[in-house]
Amino acid sequence: MSFIEIILLLIVAALTGSIGKAISGYSHGGCIVNIVVGFIGALIGTWIARQMKLPELFVLDIGNKSFPVIWAIIGAVVFTSVLGILSSRKS
Repeated sequence: MSFIEIILLLIVAALTGSIGKAISGYSHGGCIVNIVVGFIGALIGTWIARQMKLPELFVLDIGNKSFPVIWAIIGAVVFTSVLGILSSRKS
């Protein structure tokens, strides 16, 4: 992968992570957290789609990597919702 492809992949992950965080209402962290949430969301969303035998709806091919945008957003919503529930507990 070239430098430009890596930057594009990071930008797409940041966008999907920030959209997922906005939908779930979880607002901790900045740009780096959005990138991490985007990648984790892609993993979780793709896993959910495979378990339910659903097709990949919108995939961006960047270099030799494919990034499932819709499933990344859904996975980011699931991930940040769980984080929000776990972090809101008071001991």
